[in-house]
Amino acid sequence: MDERVRDHAAVLVDWSARVEAGDNVVCSVGPDAHELAVAVAEKLGERGANLLATYSSGEIMRAYLRGHDGDFDTDPAHELGLIENADVYLSLGGGRNTSATADIPGKQRQAYDSARTEIRETRLGTRWVSTVHPTRSLAQQAGMAYEEYREFAYDAILRDWESLAEEMAQLKTLLDDGDEVRLVSNDTDLRMRIDGRTAVNSAASVAYDSHNLPSGEVFTAPEAAAGAVTFDVPMTIRGESVRNVRLEFEAGEVVDFEAERGEEVLDAVLETDDGARRLGELGIGMNRGIDRHTDNILFDEKMGDTVHLALGRAYDACLPTGETGNESAVHVDLITDVSEDSRLEIDGTVVQRDGVFLFEDGFEG
Repeated sequence: MDERVRDHAAVLVDWSARVEAGDNVVCSVGPDAHELAVAVAEKLGERGANLLATYSSGEIMRAYLRGHDGDFDTDPAHELGLIENADVYLSLGGGRNTSATADIPGKQRQAYDSARTEIRETRLGTRWVSTVHPTRSLAQQAGMAYEEYREFAYDAILRDWESLAEEMAQLKTLLDDGDEVRLVSNDTDLRMRIDGRTAVNSAASVAYDSHNLPSGEVFTAPEAAAGAVTFDVPMTIRGESVRNVRLEFEAGEVVDFEAERGEEVLDAVLETDDGARRLGELGIGMNRGIDRHTDNILFDEKMGDTVHLALGRAYDACLPTGETGNESAVHVDLITDVSEDSRLEIDGTVVQRDGVFLFEDGFEG
């Protein structure tokens, strides 16, 4: 076994999920994530945690959704009970086909997602962390040789997370103290309110309210979006290719949209529920270990020189106690490159220009 697999498992268990002796851990394992799952199981055993491993396959899900009549039971008790009794939920991605569910009709996917609201909310109440094992399918999707992709993935995952957390804390402070964010670049001029929100310093650990490995972003929950934004980073959403999306907002809601490719899947996302037409997240990438787009949201949204916005559900960690943010059965991220001819303002002050933050060398205000 490549020693980096064990290092990945150690970061996941120790830094990211903060697993303790006696924790009940559900570990969802993708078909080609077996090697990482073995390393994680070893770490959990050493920790004295209680492990239940489940199998997660896009091909199995495709078969199920294609065969079902669409009248899904709401939050089936057997699955809900499993999550309710979990302290930690680890998702180890690594499928054989990144487009395994591409031919599932949008309405079928909507019905399935909507029927699992309580399961989803309960899982979000655990110490959950999602990661991926570098696989050949992910390498192919990224347009990279397998060996090259492994180097890329581990550069992003095996970071000095404590040092990065300290750096990102500077941006968190700026967002926490701000009232309005404005994003300006080619074909983009969008304003969002952030007053009363708490930004999350997403340093790949539940101790920071961060649930992805790799991570490396600072995000908050915007509202009252107004203006237009273009997303030029290629993405795969629900197994379908999506390119050059443009959204127009009025009073916080999408009033018009278009896409060069994947407009139908975007339409399906927006039609999921009322909350799907509003923003649930503004995220700013700060992981310089991610140096290229790979058509994988787990990596691409953390890349330095990018900003992403998510349609749908807002995260409670960004909201004042007792306040309910945007609610939706979906949370779909879209990414824009801000490395050139762009600026990010907070209350009229430029805090990032052409991908460089005001606290970094080379910033030109």
